[in-house]
Amino acid sequence: MKAARLVVLVVAVAAGGVAALLAGRSGEEAPPPAPVVTTQIDTVDILVAKSDIALGQGVSAQDMQWQLWPVQAASPSFIRRSDRPDAIVALTGAIARGPFVAGEPMREGKLIKANGSGYMAAVLDKGMRAISTEISPETGAGGFILPNDHVDVILSRRERDADKAADGGDSHSSETIMLNIRVLAIDQTLGEKDGQKVVIGKTTTLELTPRQAEQLALSRQLGTLSLSLRSLADAGETALPNEDDRASGKRAGINTVRFGVSTVTTPK
Repeated sequence: MKAARLVVLVVAVAAGGVAALLAGRSGEEAPPPAPVVTTQIDTVDILVAKSDIALGQGVSAQDMQWQLWPVQAASPSFIRRSDRPDAIVALTGAIARGPFVAGEPMREGKLIKANGSGYMAAVLDKGMRAISTEISPETGAGGFILPNDHVDVILSRRERDADKAADGGDSHSSETIMLNIRVLAIDQTLGEKDGQKVVIGKTTTLELTPRQAEQLALSRQLGTLSLSLRSLADAGETALPNEDDRASGKRAGINTVRFGVSTVTTPK
C-alpha cells in the first residue's frame, strides 16, 4: 500500500508541474502581426459623367461630378479640377456629340457649345451638312440601321432604251454613289432608346459634304435610293471590294427578263 500511495503521489506532482508549465506559457504575449506594406498612389480629380448621357443630349450640372483618378491613368484629354475648377459650370448646356456612360471621363472633343443652335447643328462635324431622304424597311436594311451607323448609298433607276421605245423596252441599273456615310438620325431618333435595337422610320438624316448633298438631292429625282449597312470592321474604308473593276471600267450587268427572254444589260 505504501508503494502504491508513493506512485500516486509522484503522478500527481508530475501532473501539477505540467499544468503549471502550460499556465505559464498561456500568459505570454502573442507576437505582433507583420506590418502591412501600403503603396501611396497619387490621385487627381477628373470630371466624369454622373449618369448615362445620350448622343445629342444637353448636359446639365447634375450629369457631371468630380471623381478621384490615378494620375498615371489620367489622359491629358481629361478635364482636371486642378486646371479647370469651374468646368462643371462652363460645360453646363453643352451638347454631347457622342454618348457617355456613367463614370466615363468627360472630354471636350465629345462636347460642343450650341450657342442657341439646335442639337443637329451641334453634332455635325465641321464642314459637313445634314440632309434627309425617304426610306422604307426595304430600302433601309429592314430597320436595322441605327443612328451613328455607317452606310453606302445605292441608286437604282430605270433607263429608257431608245432602240426599243416602240416595244416599251427599258433597262434597270444600280450603282453605289456614296461610301461610308454616317447616319445622324432615323426620323427623330438620335440613338438607341430604352435598349431598342431596331428603328423603323420613314426618313433618315445623313452627314454629307456639300457636294454629296447636291448629289443626293439630284439622285432622289432619278430613281430609288437604298441604304446598305456597313460592318463595323470596315466602317472607315472608302473603297468597294471590286474597286479595281470599277477603275478599269467594268460594271456588273443587270439581268432583264422580257417575255421569257433574258437579256444582260451593262450600265454605262
